[in-house]
Amino acid sequence: MTALHDTPVVLDRCDGPYGEVVLRRHGALLQIIVNGCFLMDTSDGRSERLLVDAARDALDGRPAPKVLIGGLGVGFSLAHAAADPRWGRITVVEREPAVIGWHRDGPLAEVSAGALADPRTEIVEADLVAYVNETSDTFDALCLDIDNGPDWTVTAANDSLYSPAGLAACARVLRPGGVLTVWSAQPSPDFEGTLWNAGFRQVRTEEVPVARGVPDAVHLAVRPG
Repeated sequence: MTALHDTPVVLDRCDGPYGEVVLRRHGALLQIIVNGCFLMDTSDGRSERLLVDAARDALDGRPAPKVLIGGLGVGFSLAHAAADPRWGRITVVEREPAVIGWHRDGPLAEVSAGALADPRTEIVEADLVAYVNETSDTFDALCLDIDNGPDWTVTAANDSLYSPAGLAACARVLRPGGVLTVWSAQPSPDFEGTLWNAGFRQVRTEEVPVARGVPDAVHLAVRPG
C-alpha cells in the first residue's frame, strides 16, 4: 500500500511528439503522466486485463486470433495477452517512443519483459488513429486503451477515433465477427449509442468497481459477419 504522504519521484521526463511524457515512482507504484494528465499506474490492472479477456471470450472460437492492442501504457494488457497461449500474433501500437523505451530497457520492463520476448509480440511505434486508417493488416480483436475513455481523451486529435468515421476505420481492420473493446475511466452510454450507429452489434459495457469514484469500464462491440 502506498502511503498518502509519499512524494512521487520523477524517473524520466521526455518531450515526445505529442507533448510531455513523465514516468514517476510513487511508493511501489509506477505512474505515467501525459501533458500533466495522470494516465495510468501499476496499482491494479483488472480492467486492462478485462479489456483483453472480454475480446477473446466474445470471439467465435477461431484458432490463434490476432489481436491489436492500442496503447502500451504500463504493459498490463500486453503482459496478460502474452500469458494466454490462445492468442496468435499480438501487435501493440504505441505512439510515444519514451513509453516503448521504458518497457524495453527501463523501469516498466518489470511488467512487460516476458511479453516483449514472446515471439508473437510486435511493437509498432505509430499513432493509433493514423494506423487504423492506413494499415492493410486485419485483426480478430482490437483492444484500445489510449485515453481515459471516449469522453476524456489525452489529446484532442484522439477524439476522432470515437466518432462514426473513427469507428468505421476500426471496423475496416477487423475481420468479420471480430471484436472491439475500448477501455474507459467511466461508463459512457453515449458511446454505446455511437457504436450501434456505426454498425457494430452485441454492444455492451462491463464495469470494474474501484476503491473510490465511478467504476472503470470496458465497452465491447462486435463487427457483423
